[in-house]
Amino acid sequence: MIESSWPSPGMVRFVDRFSSALVEGGVPRMPAKVFSLLLATDSGRLTAAELAEQLQASPAAISGAVRYLIQVDLISRGRDPGSRRDHYQVEDDLWHEAISSRDNLLVRWESSLREGLDLLGPKSPAGARIAETIAFFEFVQKEIPEMMERWRERRAELRAQRGTDGSGR
Repeated sequence: MIESSWPSPGMVRFVDRFSSALVEGGVPRMPAKVFSLLLATDSGRLTAAELAEQLQASPAAISGAVRYLIQVDLISRGRDPGSRRDHYQVEDDLWHEAISSRDNLLVRWESSLREGLDLLGPKSPAGARIAETIAFFEFVQKEIPEMMERWRERRAELRAQRGTDGSGR
């Protein structure tokens, strides 16, 4: 059930503004709205029908949006025991998981880039750009685990300061 205070004018503005920021960053419009709405609900989870109602969107638009968001690891699908309705939710550590899951993608990109580098050679202008891209991906892959560990430590500090486990649920 959607919180009784929804939709307050402030929350509607937040969802609109944050989804616009996501769109500017390359996220398709409807997935951006769905993600923003899920993020703004206390429970962090809604059914497709609740999403459609709150966003005044068609079931097909919601279906496409949640499929996209699941694919990019920003939300997950769940079902309560005994229920036939799926719900969609943001996880408490969604950014950590989303960034961490990109490591496999970087490995695939790097592999493809190495094929291009072999084809073009490192001395051509295109080969030099590809070689630098590979070096960047190698750097990022080395830094992500250390950065994620620092984040886990920082998140634990923040939760201790708030006196919560971070779930808000």
